[in-house]
Amino acid sequence: MGRNHRAALSRQGGCVQREAATSRQVTLVVPARAKLNLDLAVLGRTEGGFHEIRTHIQAIDLHDLLELTPADRTSITTTGHAVPQDGDNSVLKAHEAMQQEAGRDLPTRFHLDKHIPPGSGLGGASSDAAAALRGLAALHNLKVDLGAVAASIGADVPFFLNGGAATAEGRGERLTRLPIDRAWFAIAWPGVELSTAAVYRAWDDVNGDRPNQLRAAAERVEPRVKEFAAGLGPQWQMTGSGSAFFTRCPDERSARQATAGLDCWTAVTHSVGPWA
Repeated sequence: MGRNHRAALSRQGGCVQREAATSRQVTLVVPARAKLNLDLAVLGRTEGGFHEIRTHIQAIDLHDLLELTPADRTSITTTGHAVPQDGDNSVLKAHEAMQQEAGRDLPTRFHLDKHIPPGSGLGGASSDAAAALRGLAALHNLKVDLGAVAASIGADVPFFLNGGAATAEGRGERLTRLPIDRAWFAIAWPGVELSTAAVYRAWDDVNGDRPNQLRAAAERVEPRVKEFAAGLGPQWQMTGSGSAFFTRCPDERSARQATAGLDCWTAVTHSVGPWA
């Protein structure tokens, strides 16, 4: 589904169980799917300093894979795109939040196979956190309110508990489910990681235009984003706070043609429905 991207699991969302060959211990494999912001409006700032938004989010087939195995102590390893392996890792943040909610230790060995580019606006970190919540609940037989735990981790995390399509409002946590926008998409990423907080701070100075009112702010934070967008052309739009861009295509062949001549990370993917 893109360069350096493993084929998707046949099931759209749920955990897949497999047994380790030596220990016969159950390992859960949970896909953590990306998203696109098909539009994004920034409505202003609250008294608490947060930005309120309204955005149409669509889950797509591009995904990371998170493996969870019971262990004597918690650890994490990663392959693919580089991500933190300390307390800044969203999987470990989700793990700590679940331990707090459960009131006990949940020793787990994680392995994250990372295909969604970090700092791209594709929601990879939030999706990884949601996958960790779902996997931990299944692995340790926990009966907890995952929605509440997800909201405590990040504004995007609740969306990824269910996927599909939704309008997100507030900080992104108020969700209204929508019909799936069935389409193919070509995605291009310039290899630039953007800080979401920095982009929103820049929005206070530059505002922005539709379809994504964060684009001018992203270009202020990192001028290479503006250069990249100019090279892609007007049919491409930015997702989230950047720096990835996408264009809607009528079919897979058209999407592959759209990425064929680009000298950057690319992916060809399609929309997916809810997985929970």
